[in-house]
Amino acid sequence: MEWPIYLDYAATTPMDPRVAAVLGQYLGQNGFFGNASSSTHVLGRAAARAVESAREHVAALLDADPREIVWTSGATEANNLALFGVMRACARKGRHLVTSQTEHKAVLDVCRRLEREGCAVTYLAPEPDGLIPPERVAAALRPDTVLASLMHVNNETGVVQDLAAIGAITRSRGILLHVDAAQSAGKLPLDLQTLPVDLLSLSAHKLYGPKGIGALYIRQRPNRVRLEPLLYGGGQERGLRAGTLPTHQIAAMGEAFRIAGENMVVEQARIRELRDRLWQGLAGLGEVELNGHPERNVAGILNVSFVGIAAEALLAAMPEIAVATGSACTSAGGEPSHVLRAMGRDPFQARGAVRFSLGRFTTVEEIDHAIAAVRAAVNRLRELSPLWELRRRGLDQRAVNWAAP
Repeated sequence: MEWPIYLDYAATTPMDPRVAAVLGQYLGQNGFFGNASSSTHVLGRAAARAVESAREHVAALLDADPREIVWTSGATEANNLALFGVMRACARKGRHLVTSQTEHKAVLDVCRRLEREGCAVTYLAPEPDGLIPPERVAAALRPDTVLASLMHVNNETGVVQDLAAIGAITRSRGILLHVDAAQSAGKLPLDLQTLPVDLLSLSAHKLYGPKGIGALYIRQRPNRVRLEPLLYGGGQERGLRAGTLPTHQIAAMGEAFRIAGENMVVEQARIRELRDRLWQGLAGLGEVELNGHPERNVAGILNVSFVGIAAEALLAAMPEIAVATGSACTSAGGEPSHVLRAMGRDPFQARGAVRFSLGRFTTVEEIDHAIAAVRAAVNRLRELSPLWELRRRGLDQRAVNWAAP
């Protein structure tokens, strides 16, 4: 089987060779494999230096203080630590949290659990283009609200929320703002010296680093954010996240973030050109719907629905193209995207959506090959589709019950 053209960078990215080289330096008998907590010998001290150097690289990408970076196993754990940590630590102040219906399951599932613990959660509906209006956030805040949690870039549609405006509202009310930045770090500027964000979740494998490592930014000034830890035992990470630090993964994440900081502007401009080329090639088919905001979007994500085509059928018709029908964490379940349903898409549109996501190693040749493959598959499937025939006859194919879960 030929290796597929990979257009699923929003799910995970291949590790950059430069990052893999750093990771390898901290594995095996001839590497710096020591425990970063073992300060009595050279291998432990070398590991500790690598951990702190990586912390500095991650902080530099965010214009943050290295002491504000706490290592986690990924953005999912960072989201859990932020939400559970704040709501449990601030229980006496209030038990209300505001989030949106289009968040990642790593936030939504935590909110459901918090509701079972007695917290109240407001789930904001987005506009049809995926944006959460700041005034909608303001209207949802209550005297007992202690936290708002909104992702910066949506993992399915690429829509970019206005963090500055939303953060200004929460900051003025003394409410903490948590942001899931797994899809935006290293792709959009994040200056936490000026951006009114209090907690921010990060992932290495979305930025050409290894899986299994991430971080949570926790603002220290002017007022330190208080969190209740999820893990106890050992006192690592200033007592906020116990457990032996995976030096190899941390060093690799630091290198991935260092590279991203150096190349972000040029790299994202190139990816934007490729995304526009892909959209123009697909839009020429006709009856192709863009899911998301036409302007407020990240460079590497394009989510579209092909009228008359089920996404699963399209993916099966072009196995040489690696794309997704939604988020990687939920696509295996076969349910219509909760993100697109929240944006007002009917089941037909949601089940027909395909997410193309581009990245560092995507080439013009791959995009052109993908356009040709998609166009051929769509035209072939439309010829066979009774739904498309209904469309051509002017009937409303969305009345067909095929899309019902």
